[in-house]
Amino acid sequence: MFAVYNNGSVQFRSTSDNLYNLKNVDKSAESRHKPDDEMYHTIQKDSGKKQEYTNESIQAYKKIANMDTTEVIYHVRDIMTQKCITINENDTLNDAFELLKEKQISQIPIVTHTNKIVNMINKKVILNLIMENFDEGKFTLSKELKHTKLDEFITTDPISDIRRVAQVMIKNKIDAIPVVNNRDILVGIVSKTDIIKAVSYIPDLRLWA
Repeated sequence: MFAVYNNGSVQFRSTSDNLYNLKNVDKSAESRHKPDDEMYHTIQKDSGKKQEYTNESIQAYKKIANMDTTEVIYHVRDIMTQKCITINENDTLNDAFELLKEKQISQIPIVTHTNKIVNMINKKVILNLIMENFDEGKFTLSKELKHTKLDEFITTDPISDIRRVAQVMIKNKIDAIPVVNNRDILVGIVSKTDIIKAVSYIPDLRLWA
């Protein structure tokens, strides 16, 4: 399941097939979030824990998706970067730019004090905002993020097939997607790097059959 947010509010929530009609979703900049190399071992260790979905529901999903019912499904939660860098909505555009520069990353999720997702911001967006208001550059940089008009962006939930996420990222030219639970709380981020490493580390994971 995927959702489109605009300034902290859900504008759309549906399956990946219905995302393709959207036009205003921001194309994210290149992501440099680094997944934890140890998480792939954790996947195997956690395999005996209680699952959130029954085997019957998983098999039904596979049939609907025309998948081999014997094939293992890996979800976003299995490969996402959980401890991702964020910035608070009360911080300024200048704060966001300095943090992006300090951490050497290209984009960052904006959250509330309770870690509720608000938006995503990157260097390209900040520079465009400055250029649009070139005569008031200092004022623009001093604006709080919560008062800055930003484009819509796509999120996914932890229980999403990695292959569906990969397809959405390719179709929408997105390099990273925030992972949000059913309370709009940011729980991680999944990037192209995470997916590539997952394919490399997990023998039975195939993005396309």
